[in-house]
Amino acid sequence: MNTFLLEIGTEELPADFARLALPQLEELVLQDLAQKRLSHGPITCSSTPRRILLLIENLASAAEDLEELRKGPPAKQAFSNGSPTSAATGFAKSLGVSVDELEVRDTEKGPFVFAKLLTIGAPSGELLQARIPIWIASLQGRRFMRWGDGDRRFSRPIRWLVAMLDEELIPVSLEGSDPIISSAKQTKGHRLYEDDISIESATTFFDQLKSSGVVADRKERGSIIKNLIKKSAEKLSCEPDLPIELFEELIDLVEAPLLVQGAIPDRYLDLPPEVLSTVMKVHQRYIPLYKSHASKDPLELKARNIMLSQFLCISNALPSSSETVKLGNERVLKARLADAEFFVNADRSVKSNSRRLKLDDVTFAEGLGSLLDRVKRMEWLVNTFPEFANIADLDLDDLRRSTYFCKHDLVSQIVGEFPELQGLMGGKYLLEEGENRNVALAVIEHYLPRGANDTLPLSINGSILSIIERVELLLSIFSKGERPSGSSDPYALRRAGNGILQILWSKDWNLDLYSLLEKATNQWASIFSDSEFTIDKNLLLDDLTDFFRQRIITLLEESSIDIDLVQSVAGATTSIKRLLSDPLDAKIRAELLSEMRSTGQLLSVQAVVTRASRLAEKGDLSRTILSPSLVVNSDLFEKDSEQAMLKVLEFLEPIARESSERQYKQLAEGLASGADALGMFFDGENSVMVMSEDLAIRKNRLNLLSVLRNQSSVLADFSQING
Repeated sequence: MNTFLLEIGTEELPADFARLALPQLEELVLQDLAQKRLSHGPITCSSTPRRILLLIENLASAAEDLEELRKGPPAKQAFSNGSPTSAATGFAKSLGVSVDELEVRDTEKGPFVFAKLLTIGAPSGELLQARIPIWIASLQGRRFMRWGDGDRRFSRPIRWLVAMLDEELIPVSLEGSDPIISSAKQTKGHRLYEDDISIESATTFFDQLKSSGVVADRKERGSIIKNLIKKSAEKLSCEPDLPIELFEELIDLVEAPLLVQGAIPDRYLDLPPEVLSTVMKVHQRYIPLYKSHASKDPLELKARNIMLSQFLCISNALPSSSETVKLGNERVLKARLADAEFFVNADRSVKSNSRRLKLDDVTFAEGLGSLLDRVKRMEWLVNTFPEFANIADLDLDDLRRSTYFCKHDLVSQIVGEFPELQGLMGGKYLLEEGENRNVALAVIEHYLPRGANDTLPLSINGSILSIIERVELLLSIFSKGERPSGSSDPYALRRAGNGILQILWSKDWNLDLYSLLEKATNQWASIFSDSEFTIDKNLLLDDLTDFFRQRIITLLEESSIDIDLVQSVAGATTSIKRLLSDPLDAKIRAELLSEMRSTGQLLSVQAVVTRASRLAEKGDLSRTILSPSLVVNSDLFEKDSEQAMLKVLEFLEPIARESSERQYKQLAEGLASGADALGMFFDGENSVMVMSEDLAIRKNRLNLLSVLRNQSSVLADFSQING
């Protein structure tokens, strides 16, 4: 067994590519090894900022031999009087074997001619030599480049290549690179080590690199970084602010992790903590340090209350340069914080109300007016919102005030320099000017969630304002005729729709979204009546409601609810008005059905309801009828099963009329408990013939089934549920 090594040496790689290339490479290699019949042991894909690595252990010296049995013509066509015919010689020639090697074997269709083919497995080095350039060319990433006069594309210029099978070099050339790169037994250590490294063997590669200052194993590098930060934080009795995104990036920024601790001048601790952390994490890739058990209040005005002046940095420098790196990092960070301090002080000299008026000078989107126009549309929505939602503890005056100021910091200097701080600085400036916490907090939270896994707003006003902001965005962008399509969604409309639903669901809020959109589309048509685009308010409403249907379906499916159950509560057979009159309702029903399926309760209910629904289609009863007393005449009953079924329907009627989580559970339980009685209607000695010769009896029985269908459809469209 052999060990194979591939190293693609490059100029400094983008951190995301150094990470994302690895699963691509592993998938390519696994597919090819299986296809080429090369047995192997563990595969390791790793990277550093200057190299992509592949190590295959216990690799077979050659591919496994392949023995195949090929079927030819029938024996009676291949041989005549014991002599081969042209059919036999042609078959043998096509496979490269002699006629004497052909065999006759019996099959279900009679005797046929067969030939055994043996393909000797090629040496592994030969197979790898052919695949290496293909693997490299197949890696994908953003912003690939060409270099020199060549036409080869890669994330960064390839500068050296190593391909070895144990101690042996596999000769490979990368055509299209400039200059042409050929494999060699030479690699490069840490950038600050001058000498190249002669690789003794594929098995010694990682150790040789480590002796030259490179921790080539990405997982090991991550473990080192994590331990360095943990020890430093314990020593300082603090908590490092190290989100997973920053941690992953740090792994791919260094080849030999070196922890450097620095500090900022005390005066910068009077800046808001988010200003410090944004400058450190986003712009410098440093690690801010928070006091142990400090409460991270989003409205905290001064960093000194919760942060230390110290910070951590993971450097790629040599240990002997630690002090130089520390001073350099402090100098760079001090300059960035001085800029931030200037911007904050400049902003504090301008009142938030004055900034709000400046929004009129900033275009929101072509044809949609200014940012101030957008805020005014949001104010209309805020005043309209309470008509369609009954939310306890809603302070409408505070909500109106939050909406009035929600975008003022977009024209502030600090947000102009650090866009990540939008909303946060707006809320803090308002608090400093004397606005109450509810108003300031809502301004901060209305940007949440920023993405799929982001936190949701916690306050009531922040949650409502977040919904309002996203509804306005959807109404305005849809009004000018733009829609998300495929992978194109420049205004993040899908994310906005998801955010609205996530907030409603997390808060258990009942919002008549359909009626809100219906009223708003009329208002938008009026607002933009003189615009360059024409709004068909009916089409606008249809497009928006279809959009929300798809968002509901997507979110429910992403929450691991089976697709058929999602379709039964939110698919095309569910009226859009019912679906959007309370989006929380669909989630409740989908989760209940999922629970019923997991306990086995759904199957028995589904069997009866589906059978009843199919027969009900032969009747003409309206789907809105939930009461059997209006359409069923018990005097026409001939069997006890009809009376038993009527009792079930009478029990379910009041439950079906009241839509709530508690009532849905009762309806599901009622259908389940009545399954036996309903089953007797169809099977057994008390079963009935629904399509009776007597038309009155037939109609009566069809009405029984139709009412059952209607009552069960309050829970779901059972025709969409798989058996």
